Amino acid sequence: MTRIHRWALISVKPGVGRSTSGIFLGQALYERDLSPLLVDADKGQTCHRWDELAGGMPYPVVSKTSRSLDKTLPDLEDGRGAVLIDTPQIEDHAAIARGAMIYADRWIMPLAPSVVEVDRMFADDNDNGKDVLGDFLEDAQELRERAGRPRADVVVLLTRTNTKKATKNGPDADVREALAGRGYETLTAQVPHNDNLYRQSGGSRVRAMGTAYERVLKELLARPYTDEVQLPRQQNAGAHTDEAAR
Repeated sequence: MTRIHRWALISVKPGVGRSTSGIFLGQALYERDLSPLLVDADKGQTCHRWDELAGGMPYPVVSKTSRSLDKTLPDLEDGRGAVLIDTPQIEDHAAIARGAMIYADRWIMPLAPSVVEVDRMFADDNDNGKDVLGDFLEDAQELRERAGRPRADVVVLLTRTNTKKATKNGPDADVREALAGRGYETLTAQVPHNDNLYRQSGGSRVRAMGTAYERVLKELLARPYTDEVQLPRQQNAGAHTDEAAR
């Protein structure tokens, strides 16, 4: 049986290129004949409005801002090779994001290449000193396990970078190192800063071929899910070790 790719784009805060990534990854999946469905679960409805202004994408975009996405999305899978979810920012709509994450077998975290942004993502709770995002991801992993699902694959996608390719030094290299220190993997493919091509194309049909998202999709499709290969628990889950948290 052919596997359905179930992916959730997640972020703590807005402004990281999550919805833009949703539109372009949806298009990249379509161009690979994978029959995607893009679910706009963000109350801001960027993807849904983009679809309307463009007169419809060549693949379906549906609005579904529900807290029970893990229960309702399986009903929309018929005939689909991929279901991609643009989730709302976790800091404001954790319940909706959690439902999407229980459903999705892969969590993709778009992030601008700034060590400050990494610190913001993993900011400690001043009351108990805990890594709030790490705890949230681990709680979602445990809910997946209780539902009989394997632990989700977690990977970071760098967006708005200064270069087209990963470098050995500079902001993106610093961020990759900082994320690795916390136990998170980062895709080699990254999305360079190009407002004319990406953000300002909002409301128009797009083409993924020849863009960074074509490379991003190629890497994602080649990447195994956690039930296909045994990885250390740290890498599988966005779980954080005491050593990494110090």
